[in-house]
Amino acid sequence: MNADPGYFGPDSMMWKVNKEITVLFGGARALLMHAAHPLIAAGARQTSFYQRDPWKRLIRTLSLQNSVTFGTIEEANDSATRINKLHEVINGDDEVTGGYYDALDHEQLLWVHACLQLSSIYFYEKTVKKLSDEEKDKYHIENMLSAKLVLVDVEKMPKTHEELKNWVINKSKDNDYLLLTDVAKDVQDIISGGPVPKHIKPIWPFISFTAFNTLPDEFKKIYGVETTKFKSLVLRFNLFLLKSTRPLLPPFFRLIPPARWARQRLSKYPDLKFSDKSKI
Repeated sequence: MNADPGYFGPDSMMWKVNKEITVLFGGARALLMHAAHPLIAAGARQTSFYQRDPWKRLIRTLSLQNSVTFGTIEEANDSATRINKLHEVINGDDEVTGGYYDALDHEQLLWVHACLQLSSIYFYEKTVKKLSDEEKDKYHIENMLSAKLVLVDVEKMPKTHEELKNWVINKSKDNDYLLLTDVAKDVQDIISGGPVPKHIKPIWPFISFTAFNTLPDEFKKIYGVETTKFKSLVLRFNLFLLKSTRPLLPPFFRLIPPARWARQRLSKYPDLKFSDKSKI
């Protein structure tokens, strides 16, 4: 199984985008978008993720993305199965909105999936390079397999990346679709500078700043994020600096660990055929 390139392999858009360490910055942005949905927040409230371990949800979401992208097929399936079993017991009546939350509901699953995809593509384009519509749609189609593994009904999904983006934007504009609940406030405090693990503490102010200030307008309203010319200038400068210095960095500082480990694993098998071995 060590020679198994997984569901996608080095020639895929999933590898191309998800291997970049700056794309991980999108995880904090996606978490804010997740928490702004009151029914997603209700599921988090049931499991007490944010009160007990504020990093558990973020790490779990990113770990699933990395396992599905860079792991073997067995590792990807195992990760998805663990998530699905956890989701089976997350459901009930939301005490805030009166609605019903269900971690296996298609729309709620799609919301989590879509916010992470949009944030990943956003940070890739801002810190690496622009993608064509065809490349974004290829990523979207590949990522539909990831969605299917966690029981999203892919037949009901938007068929292109742009349609997925418009779905999130349109939903966010519906009355009371987004709400600043107690869970959203907890996440806001965590991203603003709560208990941050030591190894990312030095760069967390930048991650936090970009997470809040790259949010779509409807989410900024929920979290009270004010857009100013100065903050926009600082944001553009920092993203430009990241984009400019990235090519100068060695793989250790540019690629996430799962991508480096997958590259090392597959490099031991010279008979594997890829269009460009340098992509591994």
